[in-house]
Amino acid sequence: MRILVAGGAGFIGSNFIRYQLEKYDDQIINVDKLTYAGNLDNLKDVEANPNYQFKQLDICDKEKIDQLMHRGVDYIVNFAAESHVDRSIEDSSIFVKTNVGGTQNLLDLALKFGVKNFVQISTDEVYGSLGEKGKFTENSPLNPSSPYAASKAAADLLVNSYFKTYNLPVNISRCSNNFGPYQYPEKLIPLFIINALKNKKLPLYGDGSNIRDWIYVKDHCRAVDLVMRRAKKGEIYNIGADNPKSNLEVTKRILSFLSKSELLIKHVEDRRGHDYRYAVDSAKLKRELGWKAEYDFERSLQITLNWYLDHKEWWQKLI
Repeated sequence: MRILVAGGAGFIGSNFIRYQLEKYDDQIINVDKLTYAGNLDNLKDVEANPNYQFKQLDICDKEKIDQLMHRGVDYIVNFAAESHVDRSIEDSSIFVKTNVGGTQNLLDLALKFGVKNFVQISTDEVYGSLGEKGKFTENSPLNPSSPYAASKAAADLLVNSYFKTYNLPVNISRCSNNFGPYQYPEKLIPLFIINALKNKKLPLYGDGSNIRDWIYVKDHCRAVDLVMRRAKKGEIYNIGADNPKSNLEVTKRILSFLSKSELLIKHVEDRRGHDYRYAVDSAKLKRELGWKAEYDFERSLQITLNWYLDHKEWWQKLI
């Protein structure tokens, strides 16, 4: 079986490729433009694997992806996306181009070449913000707050339309906040780990009360694998580990693990349109595909901290 992974040099995509190569004997074709967040160092340990190949391509370049797919592709998993909220607030144009236009190109090619399934990797941010209680289900209305989330919501609607109009086999997964090895240092957990190690201030938005449901990246990869191989076509699946933590709580745990002072916390002006809380209900994924998170938050945060301590050569190139 041949699996095209779009955006496979990024954080979650590279972890997904590694998971696939460890578990199966399938052929993996990694397509990545290698923007600032795409990093081939994320996959150095598998680059010699005969079941793995990399092609530096932009999913917005439909002609070149078409040429690549002529050799045959069974599944497409689309991780490729501009994903940093702050960057989308400054300039949303590249987010629309990549996250919507690039997805459309892949959908057209999936239809042309008759792939068995197209899996769109989305985000819980498409639902918008929650109050103090409740969780988003797959039937919750889309109400994105940032240009990034809006571009992902638009892509989700486009994917769903190809199922309804063309009967293209598709699935959409919407995951909560990921963390783990190889995450680019602009995100909260790796940024704060690295800053703390360097005794630099940790810039925390507002009062730090915003709540996220955190999931270890390997649990996410397991879920996507199940969706790709076993899910009923046309269905959407939320992926969350029920680890709600405020940003301030996460920050304090990082400092505690590293034996650093909380005086390193620097409260900064809150992000525009900053959603208060995200939480997704994963009951459908558990019920239909038998998935459950294997990593609790404390254990996976410790693993992540140790990884960044042991791989300074990886992140020092990026800062």
